Amino acid sequence: MEQLVITGNGPLRGEVSIAGAKNAALPIIAASLLTREPLQVSNIPAVRDISTALQLLELLGCAVERADTELTIDSSGVDSVRAPYELVKTMRGSILLLGPLLARFGEADVSLPGGCAIGSRPVNEHIAGLEAMGAEVVIEAGYIKAKASRLQGAQFAFDVPSVTATENLMMAASLAQGTTVLENCAMEPEVGDLARLLVSMGAKIDGAGTSTIRIVGAEQLSGTRHRVPPDRIETGTFLVAAAATRGDVRVVNTEPDFLHHVLGKLEHAGAQLEIGPDWIHLDTAGKRCQAVNIHTAPYPAFPTDMQAQFMALNALAEGSATVVENIFENRFMHVAELQRMGADIELQGHTAIVRGRERLQGAPVMATDLRASASLIIAGLAADGDTTVDRVYHLDRGYANIDRKLAELGAIIRRI
Repeated sequence: MEQLVITGNGPLRGEVSIAGAKNAALPIIAASLLTREPLQVSNIPAVRDISTALQLLELLGCAVERADTELTIDSSGVDSVRAPYELVKTMRGSILLLGPLLARFGEADVSLPGGCAIGSRPVNEHIAGLEAMGAEVVIEAGYIKAKASRLQGAQFAFDVPSVTATENLMMAASLAQGTTVLENCAMEPEVGDLARLLVSMGAKIDGAGTSTIRIVGAEQLSGTRHRVPPDRIETGTFLVAAAATRGDVRVVNTEPDFLHHVLGKLEHAGAQLEIGPDWIHLDTAGKRCQAVNIHTAPYPAFPTDMQAQFMALNALAEGSATVVENIFENRFMHVAELQRMGADIELQGHTAIVRGRERLQGAPVMATDLRASASLIIAGLAADGDTTVDRVYHLDRGYANIDRKLAELGAIIRRI
């Protein structure tokens, strides 16, 4: 099992280019099942979750051509609607196949998903929404089995905003008969991006990016070309790494408009920011950051996917702060690993009280999920001595070549 060894080496400096967003690319890949015509996608990130999704499509009978960041998917030859446990267990995003398969083929057989162990992310909303559209759904032997001769437009309100459930039902509704109105939707940028793709394929969608989305179903959808937007979480991760190491980093090929809350917190921490149309420059002037309070909440508030990184920043900052996790009930597993490095963190339920320290100490630590692994790397970059991060397969699920990119910014980091 691969590990990363990081040697604390002072400030990160230089320029880093951001890859396409994994969380935008996965629903786009799933949407290829909605049409018999080829879908061409660019700016695909080189991360393991994408490879897993493409393996799933090939198992279903899709023809997949991938060259660097370019991808073409032809689903005209699909001959199976079963997404097996062996692949689905490694990636929660596999649930996104449920809506498109059911909408186009009238049935779907998708294993209950896996992915990061950061708490309960139930599939209830996906199932309830599809049932509202006329599907018959049962869970049997670990599989979600759904059937519908043709989905019907419906009105459905989510109990809580869910990104993947919003995306799944929006894709399903694009081929349903009649009009579907979804309420209390997730408003993340990735939802809006998927809507733009579906409209380009011939769907009629209004309101994506707001809490209410209206979809008029089409008889069929066509192929198209689409570019995956930049990864806002990778952008935030590199900015926090620069801040934690008292560095000076310019992030390019990104989308600053998706990161207002994160950028505001970095400014409150004392970092100097310059922002352009597709770049962000962060400079700490060699100074230690101030601790900042964090409360995670659905977009456009502070993203849960940046909580662990800011925990590492606060552990190295001046002063103390609270980090409140409001999305997932089990997303503090990185705390014990940061404490192994000397971090002063006290847990009280879903709140962490962090008292900053001048330096942390390198130690062997274990990644417990995708974003937790990034927080341990950030801590290691600013620690004395060597930090060995185990289970880096979590990291590879969502960050493209992060060790190489950090090395280009001056980090001493190697994969063993």
